[in-house]
Amino acid sequence: MENLLGSAKRLFKNKNTVTIIGVVVILVLLYIGYSAQINNAVSPITVPVAAETIQPRTEITDDMVNTIDMPNITVGKNVITSKGAIVGKYSNINSVIPEGSMFYTETVISKDDLPDAAFTKVKSGEIVYSFPVNMESTYGNSIFPGNKIDIYMKVGDGTDEKVMIGRLIENIEVLAMKDSSGKAVFENTSESRTPSMMIFGLKEDLWVLLSKASYLATQGVELFPVPHSGSVDTSGATQVSTQQLVDYVNARSVDIPVNTETQVDVLVPKATETGGTPNVVTITYPEGCGTTYTCTYKKDSAKEVTVSKKTTATVRYTSNGLLTATVTEKNGTVHTLSTNIPMTNSTTDQNSTSTNGQNNTSTNTTQSQIVR
Repeated sequence: MENLLGSAKRLFKNKNTVTIIGVVVILVLLYIGYSAQINNAVSPITVPVAAETIQPRTEITDDMVNTIDMPNITVGKNVITSKGAIVGKYSNINSVIPEGSMFYTETVISKDDLPDAAFTKVKSGEIVYSFPVNMESTYGNSIFPGNKIDIYMKVGDGTDEKVMIGRLIENIEVLAMKDSSGKAVFENTSESRTPSMMIFGLKEDLWVLLSKASYLATQGVELFPVPHSGSVDTSGATQVSTQQLVDYVNARSVDIPVNTETQVDVLVPKATETGGTPNVVTITYPEGCGTTYTCTYKKDSAKEVTVSKKTTATVRYTSNGLLTATVTEKNGTVHTLSTNIPMTNSTTDQNSTSTNGQNNTSTNTTQSQIVR
């Protein structure tokens, strides 16, 4: 026994022996870890797949979903692995789910989250217009969402009144093409749908102009879309093209005066001061900071502070200073409050402005948001 212990001691005192044993142990551990990872990666997991091709805006029923076993490594984080999380939901508005495809979080939504894609694309400050069309006026159903078109206007029949044809409004972006039942013409690959209405957005003045012209149909006015060709610059702004046609429409209609009073922007932050020294300023934001909106404030030239999950923020001033607070919408529209903060209750030296701008571009609207 003593000889055995002595041999073991001599063995472990040999550096080469210890090194070899250490290397062997490390290799064994690496092999075990690698084997465990490989086994975990290739171990099967049950995944729901489409039993048939599912078109957009379709309620997913139980018979539309099968399950198969797939290696764990092939299933991404955005793959839905529970059949119960799919049945009863809807395919997204822009998603065709092919037969045999897995279900992804981006392609399956609840009924309450099912939007109308046309309305989500309308720009801020525009009004939705539904322009009547048919197979002929869309050039055999060849006008697609995203195309730029012009609206041409024809006046007269050549008998009592001379024919006049010209471009009324140019550079309109088509947002959607719908059939007579309100279904998107191009969203379903298994149905042939006939176009009935073209959806786009217009600024209020152009919306009113086009509406006036459409109501003059009984006086020989005809409106029809003309798509841009591939060589035409489609980056221009939507605008009136022919003033003569505008004058013709306005001569046969009456304008209602537009209320030009400045509307209070409810998304502009508000500031309440305590006055004195220090002057404690409470900034009040609309609900939704950190989720619906990005809310910030900045004291003088200090670093901008982001406010999340709160509707108020407090800033202390020990000397005269400048406060800037913003609310930014998801589409980039910025609502800004900028005000000088004094050390007294006097309002004679105040210069408070709030602006509502698109993509950080301010307008000339001025509103007072200071409360004392």
